[in-house]
Amino acid sequence: MDSRRTSGLLLPVSALPSRYGIGDLGPAAFQFADLLTRTNQRLWQVLPVGPIGPGASPYSSPSTFAGNPLLISPEPLVEDGLLTEDDLAPLTELPADHVDYARLVPRKRKVLRTAFRRFRADVSTPEATRVQQFRASQSAWLDDYALYAALKDAHGGSAWTEWSSALVRRDLEALKRARDEHETAIERHVYWQYLFHRQWTALQAYCHARDIRLFGDLPIYVAPDSADVWAHQERFRLDDDGTPTSVAGVPPDYFSPEGQRWGNPLYRWDRMEEHDFAWWTERLRRAFELFDLVRLDHFRGFDEYWSIPAGHDTAIDGSWESGPGAAFFRAMEDEFGELPVVAEDLGIVTDSVGALRDTFDFPGMAVLQFAFGGGPDNDFLPHHHRRNMVAYTGTHDNNTIVGWWRDDLSDKERNFAHSYLNLPDTNPDESVHRQALRAMMASVADRVVTPLQDVIGLGSEGRINTPGTMGDNWAWRFTPDQIAEEDETRLAQLTHLYGRASGYGD
Repeated sequence: MDSRRTSGLLLPVSALPSRYGIGDLGPAAFQFADLLTRTNQRLWQVLPVGPIGPGASPYSSPSTFAGNPLLISPEPLVEDGLLTEDDLAPLTELPADHVDYARLVPRKRKVLRTAFRRFRADVSTPEATRVQQFRASQSAWLDDYALYAALKDAHGGSAWTEWSSALVRRDLEALKRARDEHETAIERHVYWQYLFHRQWTALQAYCHARDIRLFGDLPIYVAPDSADVWAHQERFRLDDDGTPTSVAGVPPDYFSPEGQRWGNPLYRWDRMEEHDFAWWTERLRRAFELFDLVRLDHFRGFDEYWSIPAGHDTAIDGSWESGPGAAFFRAMEDEFGELPVVAEDLGIVTDSVGALRDTFDFPGMAVLQFAFGGGPDNDFLPHHHRRNMVAYTGTHDNNTIVGWWRDDLSDKERNFAHSYLNLPDTNPDESVHRQALRAMMASVADRVVTPLQDVIGLGSEGRINTPGTMGDNWAWRFTPDQIAEEDETRLAQLTHLYGRASGYGD
């Protein structure tokens, strides 16, 4: 993996500005790439770009392979004559500073249905041929996903475990009947995936031409109600009805006396290995098509994972079980060569987890907001960073750096951070984001990624997600007027000052 000093910004695609209720793959995405170029940034880190699940979480998706139709930009469809400005009027009524998913989803789906209906009116066009070529090239996952999505629509959104027993069991005759009965809906979902693919690859090419690398995020587990689990039940710990028998989570600790019960079905790693990790191979293949660098969420789970009996409401009675370990990553290296991945190794890192990470030379992570407990020996402090890591002021699960300074620190931690970051005694909350950015840029870590909110100094109103809560998560968006010229200038200067301005193409 390239070890030149670089830096980048973390910004979900959904957080981009647009006139249509949610950030998308349209003009604002290309403009953000231009901002990255102007400020000498070489990485754009995003959150998972799959269809959203309950609570609008990108980490609980109905498919680990598919793209999120909500991120499809309407502008190219207007240019193609598939939509009109009148079609888009309901979307322009939505707020500009956050995503109102309850209002957005039905309106955006209606707009995309309209585009599909007009596209389907003439199947002899070159575009129709390209859709079929895309469908053939992605058939390993797309056929199952499109059928799953069509059936979910037909069942009013109910989970696949609530469908008929023949569909739950994937009886071949039942699947054939379903494909025939829902042919139009299946084609619609294929078309939406094609549109996402077309727009994503255009943005990808634009970024690559400017030496910007797209940095994605891959959750280790998949949602129980997903095309992935429905289509590959034998690879998950399920009973005969498709209900998980063991689920994922983490054990109790000082911060969470009952632990965390995530509810994702656990893998049958023995069966995965018997099939040479074929499903995971295709999963990573898809991720590497979309991204130049991929963060493996909950990296510890590849070494050992917390297994919770599905009937238990908390994580207390779980137990540690061995993950696939080095055998998994050797198999992936045999397929792909050097793996462009980053290990999300936050939290407790055991010796075996660290050894697994280091055996394959994966970069780990360091987060500044975790650095000020425990005194000067804390490994997350910049003077303890390693070259082979990605350093952050915070991630999508953290408060903004200004919000953290104002709301999250004990007096002892705040005093330590005040001294370490060399903050002024007067109005330190006005400069903490600038000093935090400087500390990260000066780090020995080869890669630094900063949430956009920490470049422009937003408070808690700019937080993306608060783990363990429901409500306003995943909704934040920025507006163009929030980025001042002085913010861009400062970012560019710090990037150059600390030797991170050299591009991949230099």
